[in-house]
Amino acid sequence: MGTATDVMVNDKKEIFGWAMYDWANSAFSTTVGTVFLGPYVASLARAAAEAAGTETVSFFGIPVAPDSFLPYCISFSVGMQVLFLPILGAIADYSHLRKTMMRIFATIGAIATILMFLITGDLWWLGGLLFIVANLSFGAAIVFYNAYLPDIASEDERDRVSSYGWAMGYLGGGLLLALNLAFFIFSEDIGVPSDLAVRINLASAGIWWLGFSFLTWGRLRPRHAARSLPANETYASIGFKQLRKTFSEVRHFPETLKFLLAYFLYNDGIQTVIAVAATFAAAPLIQGGLEQDQTTLTAVILMIQFMAFFGALFWGKLAKWIGAKQSVIVSLVIWSGVVIYAYGGLKGDNVTTEFFILGAFIALVMGGSQAISRSLFAQMIPNGKEAEFFAFYEISERGTSWIGPLVFGLANQIFGNLRIAILALIFFFVMGLILLPFVNVNKAIADAKNYKAE
Repeated sequence: MGTATDVMVNDKKEIFGWAMYDWANSAFSTTVGTVFLGPYVASLARAAAEAAGTETVSFFGIPVAPDSFLPYCISFSVGMQVLFLPILGAIADYSHLRKTMMRIFATIGAIATILMFLITGDLWWLGGLLFIVANLSFGAAIVFYNAYLPDIASEDERDRVSSYGWAMGYLGGGLLLALNLAFFIFSEDIGVPSDLAVRINLASAGIWWLGFSFLTWGRLRPRHAARSLPANETYASIGFKQLRKTFSEVRHFPETLKFLLAYFLYNDGIQTVIAVAATFAAAPLIQGGLEQDQTTLTAVILMIQFMAFFGALFWGKLAKWIGAKQSVIVSLVIWSGVVIYAYGGLKGDNVTTEFFILGAFIALVMGGSQAISRSLFAQMIPNGKEAEFFAFYEISERGTSWIGPLVFGLANQIFGNLRIAILALIFFFVMGLILLPFVNVNKAIADAKNYKAE
């Protein structure tokens, strides 16, 4: 099959439509994943346990601690992504139904999120089930979304376009989160019970996700005519065959695999810093003699969201000035500085101000390091296998994100010190800094361009 024509590359309207999907689905990450769902489901589960006179709740006959229920669901959904995303990517690449599959999974995820409005009382378990469906669909749609990057942007524009997409995601997710937080804070004043306000906020993320996705569907164009199935084949059987073929051919892309290994390591560090930031923040703020409350953390979360918008755009320009790989290396140096300062700083009377400054540095590099990594990887994959390779990329981003938290948790348990635990995460950034310079980007790009299917 032929590649996209020049007319279909760097089209501003299509790029805007593509970026608006990041704007749309980031509402799920911020409003549902980061702020509202976890505490709400845990509170309902605790109430159910107290009503039953036990310390656990029963989920299909399995006793589960209320605060552990949603984390278990998160882990299960990530495991499902590891199993299914490569197959879905292979099916999309074979069938040329990338846009259709992206639309299907985005719609399923958004509807599951809207149905979170039904999570009340004894239906606490519904929150976990809906999250599993929504998160699995979220990851699947992201694979097809990322796979569009090589089609809509030329090589010299991919850093900028990838950064633009990440920036729009931070802006969209941050805007809805700000609106939802304001509604939650003032809900009692306007006669809306707090639990109803949470349910409305959860559903609003699904409405936002689905509603703005229509901008993407209207502007994103399919690149090839759909391919029909051979006789006696199903999409599942074709997917497995495509995947086996890809595994047999990965030896042709040693530099791409080397980059994936480096990305696996440093991105695990990034995801862990983001995940444990709230837990870590509580200790130094209390040590500084200041009251740790939700308002401070909420303010930092919102600041990071909106500052990351500008950070992602800046990193797109930086990649143009010094090169994509070099800009990622710069970001890893800053990430290393972040964990070193988190270990040695955040003490005394100005701890809150210092925490905001630390958050600003995280915002500066968070979107940029991820955006440029995506655009760099997009240049290292062969034409016709974009969804498959981005499925492995997504797994590297999500499916391995348990290692960093495990290191953090073990270090804290062994040394009894959160500062040492956060410092332990420097391992991931240092390993990235060691491996990334050895990735021969030019060879990786040449290998991808010269690839001929066996």
